[in-house]
Amino acid sequence: MADFPIELVRGRFPALSLTDKGRRRIYLDNPAGTQVPQAVADAVSRCLLTTNANLGGFFETTLAAQQVVDDAHAAMADFLGAASVEEIIIGANMTTLTYHMSRTLGRTMKPGDEIILTRMDHEGNVSPWLQLAEDLGLVVRFLPFDDKSWQVEEARLKALLSERTRLVALNYASNLTGSINRVSELTALAKQAGALVYVDAVQFAPHGLIDVQALGCDFLVCSAYKFFGPHMGILWGRRDVIDALKPYKCRCSSNHLPERFELGTPQIELMAGLTAAVDYFADLGAAAGEGGSRRQRIARAFEVSIAYENALARQLIEGLSDIEGLTIRGITDPERFGDRVPTISFTVEGIAPETIVRQMNAENIFLWSGHNYAWEIVHQLGIPPEQGVVRIGIAHYNTAAEIDETLESVHRVIAMLRQQRA
Repeated sequence: MADFPIELVRGRFPALSLTDKGRRRIYLDNPAGTQVPQAVADAVSRCLLTTNANLGGFFETTLAAQQVVDDAHAAMADFLGAASVEEIIIGANMTTLTYHMSRTLGRTMKPGDEIILTRMDHEGNVSPWLQLAEDLGLVVRFLPFDDKSWQVEEARLKALLSERTRLVALNYASNLTGSINRVSELTALAKQAGALVYVDAVQFAPHGLIDVQALGCDFLVCSAYKFFGPHMGILWGRRDVIDALKPYKCRCSSNHLPERFELGTPQIELMAGLTAAVDYFADLGAAAGEGGSRRQRIARAFEVSIAYENALARQLIEGLSDIEGLTIRGITDPERFGDRVPTISFTVEGIAPETIVRQMNAENIFLWSGHNYAWEIVHQLGIPPEQGVVRIGIAHYNTAAEIDETLESVHRVIAMLRQQRA
């Protein structure tokens, strides 16, 4: 952790210095959305004030607005390792993009075709496909995760694949357990069966370098507001795949890539913020000593932040593990921290998660309870969905001191609740 420039990082985020009635804030709600650097807010503001116009004209502000849009696509191509900016589709959010793409892909499917969904996914990568299957008469096969490895295992996927499988939808990392799937291996199996692969990388994107070309998948989607950017979603689609698709769109709108998949007037000011968020990672990589391309600097940023986040996750997991009756729902072996992101969820015997979270929220420690849209996970684990889990999500702007304060609060709150129940 000593090599990570934590003070430099925290200095970029104005929200981290805010207080409420003199009380500090500890942001551990990061899986639901991170705070943003000053540069992101500045970029959004600057765009609204100086380049506020629609696209397609010949005057200065419309030309400048087009440059903002182009820059955002180029930034995300670098962030995801895409082969071309034409493979980057930017929209409202991950769920909206997935619904749109599911309907577009539905045009290539027929009754009796099969799709495979995992029980590890966020509902945003489940419901669109379930409803498509209902509309078209498709067969849905559910792929459970292994509750010992906490991952989707290749053998289980292989057993479900058939010549009728048209699509496999899976996630890169879970927003509840934090587990990272072996996406490239799972994708290779699906491709051998002739299926398309759609990857939800929303929870992985803030915590690890994505290389869509190396993964071999056909689609990958993420959300900027989970990696220090504005509220919008990004979908990467392999060029030869998306070029062959006929999207739902206005008759007179562009047929070029990626515009034909980007419905309506784009969120131009948010695209300015998106570029700034990507450049934040590149700046962090430069601060860590990388002087190469933006992609190389982004890679270096993840290299140093992963080591830093893993140390915080270990501190948190070790501190939670000595609480009697507390069960961490995910990987706890330090030797396997490479197989998880620093999102830690737990339940406590006899205590509703919400009662813990309400007490900690009152202490200005921000975290969540509930199923957090990991609907299939809580059902597979036998957790009442109306209760769910306590979820603590670390980002690389958090500190060891904040984890210590959080652990002290967890211990004290659980002891207090048990005493009240006695």
